[in-house]
Amino acid sequence: MLTGKELILATKPFAKEIRWKSWYYTITSFLLLIGTTAGAGYFDNIWLRLLCSFGAAMLLARVFIIFHDYQHHTILRGSVIADFMFTVFGIYMITPPNIWKRSHDHHHAHNAKLFSASIGSYPIMTRQKFLEATKAERFGYLAVRHPINMFFAYFTTFSYGMCIQSFLSSPRRHWDSLATLLLHYTIAVFLIIKFGWLTWFLTFFLPFFISHMLGAYLFYAQHNFPGVIFRKNADWNYSYAALESSSFMDLNPFMQWVTANIGFHHIHHLNAKIPFYRLPEAMAAIPELQTAKVTTLKPSDIVACLRLKVWDAEQNKMIGWDEMTTA
Repeated sequence: MLTGKELILATKPFAKEIRWKSWYYTITSFLLLIGTTAGAGYFDNIWLRLLCSFGAAMLLARVFIIFHDYQHHTILRGSVIADFMFTVFGIYMITPPNIWKRSHDHHHAHNAKLFSASIGSYPIMTRQKFLEATKAERFGYLAVRHPINMFFAYFTTFSYGMCIQSFLSSPRRHWDSLATLLLHYTIAVFLIIKFGWLTWFLTFFLPFFISHMLGAYLFYAQHNFPGVIFRKNADWNYSYAALESSSFMDLNPFMQWVTANIGFHHIHHLNAKIPFYRLPEAMAAIPELQTAKVTTLKPSDIVACLRLKVWDAEQNKMIGWDEMTTA
C-alpha cells in the first residue's frame, strides 16, 4: 500500500496538463455559459428562459471550478489570454482572484488542522473549546456553519466574506475587493434599469444565487462529512489531510460534469497539480485512491453532513448538537 510521499509521487504522471484539452474545456464552458445567459434574457417562453437560467447557474459552477484549477497553476499557465479571461471571470463571480488564491492556498496548506486560522475554510472547534466559548463566539461559529449561511452564500460568503470583509481587514491590500463588489452591483442595477426586473432575475441574480449556494455546500461537504478526521497540528501531515479529511463526492454524470470533477476532492488535495479532467483517470489507476470516504448529494447525506458541529477529541469524530449537549 502506497502512503505519504510515495502516494503523492504516484500521482505525478497525472499532474501533466494536456493543453488542447484545457483550452477545449475552457472555451466550450465559457461559450455555453454565454449562450445560456443570453437565452435566459432573450427567449420569449418563460419556461425556456428558466431552463436557460438554471443552465447558466450550473455553468457558472463549472467555470468557477476551472477558474479554481487555473488559480492553482494547474492549467493554461503562462497564457495571457487565459489570465485575462479568468481575471474577468473572477471579478464577475465576486471572487477577486488575489484574495481567492491567497485564502485557498492557505486552505490547502492547513486543511484539517485543529488549531489553525480558518482562512479559506469553514471553522472547526473542539467540543471543549466550544463549551468554553462565550455566547457570541458560539453564535458566530454556528452561524458560519449553518445551512442558512450556505443557502445565502451569494450575499454572506461571497459579497460579504470575499469582498467586504477582506476590504475592511486591509483596505490598501484588498482595494480590488471593494472595486469588484461595486462593479458587480453596478451591473445588476444597469440590467434592472435597461432590461427590467425579470431579465435581471433570470440572467444575473438566479444563476449567481444557485451557483454560489451549490459551491458553498460542496466546499463544506468536502471537509465536513461523517468519518472526517481532524488532527492536532503536531500530528498533521499533507497526505493524511487529503485522504482522511477530504471526501470523494459520488455524483451522477451530469453533476460530475457540472462540478468539473471537484468531487474527486481527496485526489485534488493530494496533488492540486492534477488537471480536473485527469482526476478520474488518477483514481482509476491508483488503488489507494479508491478507498476514499464517500458522500453524495442525496438528501440523507446532505443532512448527515450539515448536522456535524464540533470535533470530539475523546471520540475522535465530528458530532452533532444532540451528542454535544448530552455527552
